[in-house]
Order: sequence, then structure tokens, then C-alpha cells
Amino acid sequence: MKYRQLGRSALKVSELCLGTMNFGPQTPEPESFAILDAAIEAGINFIDTANQYGGRLGVGATESLLGRWLAQDRGRRDRIVLATKVHEPMSDDVNDRGLSARHIQMACDASLRRLGVDHIDLYQMHHIDRSAPIEEIWQAIDRLIAQGKITYVGSSNFPGWAIAQANEKAIARQRLGLVAEQSLYNLIERRAEMEVLPACRAYGLGVITWSPLAGGLLAGRAAGPGGRRGSEDAVRAAAARAGQLGRFGALCDGLGQSPSAVALAWLLRQPGITATIIGPRSLDQLASVLHVPDLALDDETLARIEEIFPACGPAPEAYAW
Repeated sequence: MKYRQLGRSALKVSELCLGTMNFGPQTPEPESFAILDAAIEAGINFIDTANQYGGRLGVGATESLLGRWLAQDRGRRDRIVLATKVHEPMSDDVNDRGLSARHIQMACDASLRRLGVDHIDLYQMHHIDRSAPIEEIWQAIDRLIAQGKITYVGSSNFPGWAIAQANEKAIARQRLGLVAEQSLYNLIERRAEMEVLPACRAYGLGVITWSPLAGGLLAGRAAGPGGRRGSEDAVRAAAARAGQLGRFGALCDGLGQSPSAVALAWLLRQPGITATIIGPRSLDQLASVLHVPDLALDDETLARIEEIFPACGPAPEAYAW
């Protein structure tokens, strides 16, 4: 496994980040534990979750599952960089959501209880809250840091302007500010290149990419029954991009690699990317991508990929002229 610094912080995280959204609702607890064990054994030290994850089992279920895994061996906590999130609704209560100072404090305390830990390494705002003044957000974050409950702060799904606003306010308060942004970014969805990635580079945020395989479109396997790739929307999306995906599959065949591995390796070659989230549902899926950090893509291959999946271009040039 290879490691990179998380943005301008001194914290080092593995290039593959283990996403846990499937743990519990899609992957039963015993197999989730086995995936976690195998990931740690392979050198992955970065685990990402969110307080809302749990699906049909209910919000908080995935954090609770992780808490039970951590409780099996207390030494595990010190070996991992633990990330979770706040913002999404946790109940029908009108205040049990968003980024009010009250909810941030309460949600953090609840995550700590479910996870069974005394601090969270990277606490991420899951989405912007247009009703919450940034001064109120930083007040709550400062309190959590002072209490020793969180160490670093990140954003997720933030537009470029919100990243700039948040960090300018942090600079004015003489604080470190955001050190990471978790963003939707893959070969098919490249709009983050217009403003989000440049903002992250300008302010020293490490980028953690989610949905690196575009909901399975870049996985290179035919959609089967059940799961997101078997849905009507996924089938339509695959049909609409059949030519593009076919060309990509042929390129990957020529490299002797799976489309999944090449799509992940491409992300790790992009400027400013710290890690990409993998969300395996099984041990086999995990094993199939563990070699990605060592997978080198030469300039010719990168150029061919760009031909298949053209970039959006930078803002404002991409839309202004």
C-alpha cells in the first residue's frame, strides 16, 4: 500500500480508502468484519463512514457495526484514520439534521457513542447547509476540537465557492480550516475539474473521490439482477454509453487489467487526489483492487483514456468561451 498526506495536513492516509456504506444493509456483519480485517492487513489505514449510513437497518447502523469491530481489538483504533460525517437527517426532528451548532455537537457525540471511540480523526460536513452561517459552523467545530472529540475537518459535496468561503473564514480565525473534500469524481463525471478541484488545490485540501466507478458503469461487468447496476436507470445509462464503455473495456483488455482497476488508477494519477474510496461488498471485490496503487498508467494510455472520456475543461473557459 502507498500513502499520501491528506491535503496540507501532516496526516498520512492510504491511497485506497475503505468506504463502509454497504456494511450492514448490503454486506452482513461477519463478512463486513472480514473485509475490514483484510483491508487493514493489506495496509489500508483510512476508513470512511457516515452517521446516516445504515439503509434498511436504520441510520447509524453502519457506525454501530464499526464500533463492534473496533471493540473486538482495542489496538485497531490506533492503526486507522477514522472518518465520519454530519449533515444528513437522523430522524424526523426538524433540528436533527443540517449544520447548526446544536446539531453538529449532538451528532458528533452520537457518532462517538456508536463507534465506541473518544475521538474522530476526520469529521466531514456531508453537504453544504445554506441556512447555516459559516461563523456558526466554525464555532461548533472549534468547540469539538477543544474538547478533543475531532482532530481534522473536511467537507463533502461542497462546490468550489463554499470551499473558498469556509477556508477564508478559517484563515480569518487563524484556524487550519478544511483539509479535505470528499467529492464525486470519476471518468464519466468530471465536472469537479471545473471549480472544485482547483479550489482544493488553491487552499491545500486533499481530495477523496467517491463513486470512482460511476455506480458500477466503469466496473466492466454486465449488470446482473439486484444492486444498483441492475436497476432500470443503470441499464439505461450503460446503454447510452455503450460505445464509450466498449472502447474503454477494449483498452483495459489490452492492458491486461480490469476496467475497475484502470478507472481507480486513473483517479490516483490526477493532480490533488489524495485517495479514492472503494466500497467492496465482498472479499473478492476488495482483493481485485488492492494492486491499484502499484498500477502505472503510461502517458500513451492516459492520452487514450482522455480521448474516450474527454475532460470538461477549467472554469470559466469551459462554459464562457
